[in-house]
Amino acid sequence: MSNRRNFIKTGLTAGASTPFLSSLKASASSYDLVDYTKLDEALAQPVLKRELFPDPVMIESCDLLHYDGNYMVRVRSTDGAEGYCVGHNIRMPHLYPIQLSLVNPYFVGKDARDLDQLIEGVFMYKNNYKYQGYTLWIPVATVEMAILDMLGRIAQKSMGQLIGDIHNTEIAIYRANNNRGKSAEESIDQIKALQAETNAKAVKFKIGGRRSNPEVPEGRTERLIPMMRDAFDDDITIYADCNGSYDASGAIRIGKMLQKHHIDLFEQPVPTDWYEDWKLTADALEIPIASGGGEVSLRNFRWLIGNDAIQMVQQDLFYFGGMIRSMKVARMAATKGYPCVPHISGTGLGYIYMMQFVSAVPNAGTYHEFKGLSTEVPFECKTSSLKPEGGILHLPTGVGSGVEIDPFFIAKHKVLEAS
Repeated sequence: MSNRRNFIKTGLTAGASTPFLSSLKASASSYDLVDYTKLDEALAQPVLKRELFPDPVMIESCDLLHYDGNYMVRVRSTDGAEGYCVGHNIRMPHLYPIQLSLVNPYFVGKDARDLDQLIEGVFMYKNNYKYQGYTLWIPVATVEMAILDMLGRIAQKSMGQLIGDIHNTEIAIYRANNNRGKSAEESIDQIKALQAETNAKAVKFKIGGRRSNPEVPEGRTERLIPMMRDAFDDDITIYADCNGSYDASGAIRIGKMLQKHHIDLFEQPVPTDWYEDWKLTADALEIPIASGGGEVSLRNFRWLIGNDAIQMVQQDLFYFGGMIRSMKVARMAATKGYPCVPHISGTGLGYIYMMQFVSAVPNAGTYHEFKGLSTEVPFECKTSSLKPEGGILHLPTGVGSGVEIDPFFIAKHKVLEAS
């Protein structure tokens, strides 16, 4: 099992009870010995390739558009260039007032070439730091990716080419069973069907009850884990996703079971903000630990990576505030030889943005999530079918996002105004 862990750590693959904490808690002095120098150097490096834009790109407008449950941000430059990002349509009905009042106005009148600094600046605009979390970062990500789409069209480059060199044009996928509440047998049947549908070489299954919710049916995890490895050939990589279902003691118990049955990854074993439990769990296990998509803080990722509490980063492009912040996390992970497998949330074109981001990540993991083709937003892609072929997605090579949203669909949208 240690070989499995080391293999992933190279980047080549894709609250406990008080007595328990007292017995396993690492001493404070051990944390004091962590050297963050390389991580801080990675954080300090610029992401956007500003040199591609010799002239200012002033943002004239930043609008939130809505039609029939679909939200998009449209940015326009004073020279008439445009960019679009389809938002997180599950969260945006609750967040659009933040988008309209506290995020979009900040970017108007700014030079888009300063995007790295703008992402930092919006954090302090009108005390936005008080909204740290999905509430702030989803709206920021939506503007940021619209700006990247616009800049890509100006420079005739893809989003990936704006934030790094292109390392990955073929993106291998994994398929996931996102349903709890099913029996072990039903879960395996569903996962096998999804895997066969795309010929994916990796799968992910859900365990636990999600946070403190009781597992239904009871005992499902203990039954499912040994069945998963038997259900698939040895050449299929298997990930387990916990969604923060356990405290450290429970995560270690389940982690040892995963190790025994040769599962390849343990995702989000404890709740996102239970940092001591992350460290305790990782120290007690050999199976690699993945961060999950819930983390929203660069500083906390710095701690998790620096203290080896995780061995794979899975920042969510929307939840974490966009590609620039996500690239900083990927670069920190690279200093440790850890891979980056961005999380996908929401609907719309999230998997397109994931592909653009992954294309520019040199330490991208071997397999990336695929939830199926989008049918909510009509668009055209001339450079890729966007359909898995032998478990592989081919990167769109057009400018910006690489796809063209149907202009007739865009025209149906109305510009929302702040109240």
